[in-house]
Amino acid sequence: MSGSVEIRPITLADEPEWRRLWALYLDFYESSVPEEVYRTTLARIAGPHAAGEASFYEPRGMLALVDGKPAGLVHYMYHRHGWKVEPVCYLQDLYAAPDVRGTGLGRALIEAVYAQADADGCPSVYWMTQEFNATARKLYDRIATLTPFIKYSR
Repeated sequence: MSGSVEIRPITLADEPEWRRLWALYLDFYESSVPEEVYRTTLARIAGPHAAGEASFYEPRGMLALVDGKPAGLVHYMYHRHGWKVEPVCYLQDLYAAPDVRGTGLGRALIEAVYAQADADGCPSVYWMTQEFNATARKLYDRIATLTPFIKYSR
């Protein structure tokens, strides 16, 4: 990856760039969310994660800056699991701007989640992607294990 890369937690001050990147992510998946979801999600992600179980399970997020410019984001959360004692980490959203794709930024964001989850006692990290997301799946196939599970939704 060329240029300096910084990956750090998302703050309330990041709202304009976080919103821009998340909107691009949602557009990629031909989706959108109401304004209330933007406000609520940012408040949860950037809110205080004080000690205690309630805050531990709040969504979290990191912003990737390349040469000081926001270029990617990741949202993740911890939750309990019926087959494990320790919580697991669900990587919910991952986005790298088109001009930085293929530079290693997506890998760096995933590895930042891996490192934070390990530090927080959550050794299992999982995520989903759509079948057609071939470019991202090439990366995922290198850094994770594809499972045979199929998602159902109500």
